[in-house]
Amino acid sequence: MTTVPSSTTTAAQSSSTASQSGLMANYELFLSILTTQIQNQDPLDPMDSAEYTNQLVQYSNVEQSIQQNKNLEQILASLSSTMSMSYVSYIGNEVVADASTTTLSGSQASWDYELGGSATGTYEIYNSSGLMVYRGDADLQAGKGTISWNGQLTAGGKAADGLYTIAFDVKDADGNRENVLIETKGVVDSVDLSGNEVILNVGGQKIPVSSVTSVSAPS
Repeated sequence: MTTVPSSTTTAAQSSSTASQSGLMANYELFLSILTTQIQNQDPLDPMDSAEYTNQLVQYSNVEQSIQQNKNLEQILASLSSTMSMSYVSYIGNEVVADASTTTLSGSQASWDYELGGSATGTYEIYNSSGLMVYRGDADLQAGKGTISWNGQLTAGGKAADGLYTIAFDVKDADGNRENVLIETKGVVDSVDLSGNEVILNVGGQKIPVSSVTSVSAPS
């Protein structure tokens, strides 16, 4: 069962509640001070009632603004939940996706590729911030193959679990650059909405929804 996270809704409600509580406390303090000033005003030099009325109107406008912000936050939270639920429609459908980005989990990540002819060169792996974390030698045979990565960093140590992207720089025997096709196709088994990026689970592969290039009914 796919669960839609409620963190956005909770954060919006908490922010609005805090703002409203703070406003009401200040509003009550303002009224208390105003009442005290009126009770202790000099009868020979009475306070300008128009000025007090103006202050009350201004403070009321602030209160209305906070209420409007609260309503907007609730609408945004509702839209976020609706968008998350829309991803559930991927389940059971067939997707084609650019598979150059995949998930490293438990020090295991792999990319399936297809190549028109044999080629050699290098491949580089980048983290979600676009920083290169690993470079390796590539000796690719024509046809389909798989590149696996155990999370080892070029600078030493292990990469944290997350999304990583691979890029190839390979040439054939004549020195011509070869295009490595990294694409995946399959039926979506489930959807993971727990992270910052929605992840589709396709036959054991974890694919960011942003990598999907087409969606269709299963063939």
